[in-house]
Amino acid sequence: MKSKIHFILSMIIFGTIGLVVRNIDLSSSERALLSSFLGCLFLLLIFFMMKKKISWKIVKSNALFLILSGIALGGNWIFLYQSYDHTTIANATLGYYFAPVFVMILSPFVLREKLSIKKMVCIGVAIIGMLMIVGEGVSSSSSEDILGLSFGLIAAAFYAALLLLNKFIKDMGKLEMTIIQLGTTTLLLIPYVFMTSGFGIFEVSGSSIPFILILGIINTGIGFWLFFSGMEKLKGQSIAMLSYVDPFVAILISAMILHEQLTIDQMLGGALLLGSTIASETNFIRLSKQSTKILSKQ
Repeated sequence: MKSKIHFILSMIIFGTIGLVVRNIDLSSSERALLSSFLGCLFLLLIFFMMKKKISWKIVKSNALFLILSGIALGGNWIFLYQSYDHTTIANATLGYYFAPVFVMILSPFVLREKLSIKKMVCIGVAIIGMLMIVGEGVSSSSSEDILGLSFGLIAAAFYAALLLLNKFIKDMGKLEMTIIQLGTTTLLLIPYVFMTSGFGIFEVSGSSIPFILILGIINTGIGFWLFFSGMEKLKGQSIAMLSYVDPFVAILISAMILHEQLTIDQMLGGALLLGSTIASETNFIRLSKQSTKILSKQ
């Protein structure tokens, strides 16, 4: 029961990311940098409090995939946060939850896994659902929504890459792997931020500071800690079903707090998209249990 509570709490925390990000007046890359940096510091503190040590020999043997996964994690956050800036949290979340479909499509090529008829049907249904969500934005001539959904899909592609890359990382604990990836992402984002948006971090408004701390410490640090501690003793099917607390919370926040609305077509498309990923969840969760979360709806 304790594991289930921890996992549900982590999903609730991940589901609030969109609301938190909306209140930080920085570029998406700067928000991603702060999120990875503060999250890494918090998890390092937890790691050392648990009296664990990082095996640098194992880190060295996995260096290439750790660097590539760090790039994937950074890209995931940058485009997800961009998505929140251009469309509703509900749309961004639904676009982001196309990640399992990307994993299913790429698994036969990357992991040499057979694509079953069930998976192909789920992919087809998910694509129809996404077209319904995107199509509504096109029909209403909302260029911002289309751009936001596009960023959400790109974030989903980066997250799918992260899951697949983590499949090749060997002999590392999930918490240790997440700390290394967050640290790698931080180091990679520093020059990227400097060359693109610049360091507006030092000129951030006072009203953004509490939300930066929430994003880094709670949404990233505590969220991942609860995610891993909860996931350890849960069965795959339980993880599959409880994972959908995340988009449920995000869509609820979108509707009830921010008063953002989904059309009937978009709700139906979202149901098809999420339903198809639930139907094919067994293999996707097996991948997720060997990876970090990086989520993120967040």
